[in-house]
Amino acid sequence: MQTLLDVILPVFIVIGFGYVSVWRGWFPVSGIDGVMKFAQSFAIPCLLFQAIAQLDLSVSFDPRLLLSFYGGATICFALGIFGARLLFRRDWEDCVAIGFCCLFSNSVLLGLPITERAYGPDALTGTYVIIAFHAPFCYALGITVMEITKNRGKSVGSIARNVGRAMFRNALVIGISAGFIVNITGFQMPEVVDDALSLIVRAALPAALFALGGVLIQYKPEGDMKAIAMVCGIALIVHPSLVWLFGTTLQLPQDFFRSGVLTAAMAPGFNAYIFANMYGRARRVAASSVLIATIASIGTVWVWLMVLA
Repeated sequence: MQTLLDVILPVFIVIGFGYVSVWRGWFPVSGIDGVMKFAQSFAIPCLLFQAIAQLDLSVSFDPRLLLSFYGGATICFALGIFGARLLFRRDWEDCVAIGFCCLFSNSVLLGLPITERAYGPDALTGTYVIIAFHAPFCYALGITVMEITKNRGKSVGSIARNVGRAMFRNALVIGISAGFIVNITGFQMPEVVDDALSLIVRAALPAALFALGGVLIQYKPEGDMKAIAMVCGIALIVHPSLVWLFGTTLQLPQDFFRSGVLTAAMAPGFNAYIFANMYGRARRVAASSVLIATIASIGTVWVWLMVLA
């Protein structure tokens, strides 16, 4: 119970503040949209840029962590696609959007603050390693499969151009890429610029969590409940279970093991809805899955924290 109070509830209370503020009319929807745009398009890319730029790449990147997490994520993506097709007879494009919900864990808005509160700032290295590849990997996989599905019969070059355009318009990908460039080249950021970035970074997670609550109230769960339940089960139970299995088999160090399992246990990120909206497919399933899984994860994350203790 103490873990629930100390680690999980503060994060969800901030989300709740955003939810209630919009629900009661204390904060306008247009304002929430602005806060979310600031967080996702500016503050969080700055956070990821700074974190990646300062990572010690020689000791941080363990291929076993990436294999465990993204191997599990890819299996869940496939389970979501074929589950939606075989169980619910959805169009293939809808199936890919539903599969993306099973693929994209909320690694930044939920994974970072919960992992930090559970294990401290020094335990975030593995989480940052996962995040460094998260948006590029998930968008590359999701967009590629969707473009192949949509453009059956078109040339490989045409599909590759569509994937490239979508990838490098993503602010998270840009922030991560810039961080890698600074890290690899050894470029020293001027102290005044680094201090300014730190000010922005401190606002990133609280602003994003508050905005997430305000966004979630706009999408009421209605219909498609079986598909939504499938997404929630795959995202909250199957993915962390697979990472546990792979991480145990590969003998991951404890900090990386915890980061992998806990990040995998997060609800689908809001990017799942962004992806569905980008293609106009399964938007109701995506929005409702984000909402319901986020609420359900209060209990499931508590269980995973108990298991990892």
